[in-house]
Amino acid sequence: MTQPVPDAPTAAVGTAPRALPGLDVARLDTWLRRTHPGLATDEPLRATLFAGGRSNLTYRVDGARIPLVLRRPPLGHVQETAHDMAREHRVIHALRATRVPVPATVALVDDADGSAGTGTPFFLMERVEGEAVRDPAQNAAYSPAELRSLSVELAELLAELHTLDPASVGLGDLGRPDGYLDRQLRRWGRQYDGSRSRDLPALDALQERLREHVPATARTGLVHGDYRLDNALVSREGGVHVAAVLDWEMATLGDVAVDLGMLGLYWDIRRIAPLGGVTASAVDPAAGYPEFAELADAYATRSGSPVPDLSWYRAFAAYKLAVILEGVHYRYRAGETVGEGFDTIGALVLPLADEGLARLDGAS
Repeated sequence: MTQPVPDAPTAAVGTAPRALPGLDVARLDTWLRRTHPGLATDEPLRATLFAGGRSNLTYRVDGARIPLVLRRPPLGHVQETAHDMAREHRVIHALRATRVPVPATVALVDDADGSAGTGTPFFLMERVEGEAVRDPAQNAAYSPAELRSLSVELAELLAELHTLDPASVGLGDLGRPDGYLDRQLRRWGRQYDGSRSRDLPALDALQERLREHVPATARTGLVHGDYRLDNALVSREGGVHVAAVLDWEMATLGDVAVDLGMLGLYWDIRRIAPLGGVTASAVDPAAGYPEFAELADAYATRSGSPVPDLSWYRAFAAYKLAVILEGVHYRYRAGETVGEGFDTIGALVLPLADEGLARLDGAS
């Protein structure tokens, strides 16, 4: 996994107590020794919260016989399906038999009584060594040729995912492909309605136009839901490559072009919403990253079929991220969210709405 940033919350058994949000390491240590004695060592467990995520909480766990990662839902109330541990665990476990690289799963735990240290469902998986490339400063460690190759591989792995028969890996009932796009629009429309605190005519117009022009689905399959460069781990072992694709909490069955739209949005996000923070990205053509059109070509070659017109899908990706960020802005204004960078998130919503409208108008 990526390395925790300096000063990220860390806790260890038998040390002076330091709050580690969402995880009691001593209880986890006791649980691991009782239920997985083959993973226990004479060394006590240590855990560090990975920084950067605003969704499920992810912890690096050291001191076991193998390096581990623990995933649990965020603190506080969350929607019933938004952070489903069993779903994410199921997808990762199923994909281990495919060409899509994912970590090996260890255990899925319903820790309702808190005896394992979380008080929520969680799962453990083996830690994959590598880094999530999310900051332009990280590009200096790679040659332009390596960054181009890595980008093409990312697109090819998405094609591998989308051409996989879900039923062949036990995921044939993960979702309902029929009506997927309409349901997505209804879902994000409800999210937007629940976060309204100011007039956003451009976002309203984008929502209406998306609803009026829902495309016919060309291919259904497994949809990651948030496919982008920094949701992959990059390793140098044996040459620069994608060692694992992470964050499967939104995976379902549906129109696979939604993933291409999201990848395209994040590929160009520094141009669209350049304030950084939640829209930070390492993708920089000057460093060696190809244009998104080259990724689409690589995807088409690997999938064996042409990429459909992505105008609607790229507009939908911009709309979805705008709605997410408007929700964060709403909670920040209501005093329900604190932390660095939340005060600027509201300023990113209109550029995203404008991007979506431009895509619908045929922007290239």
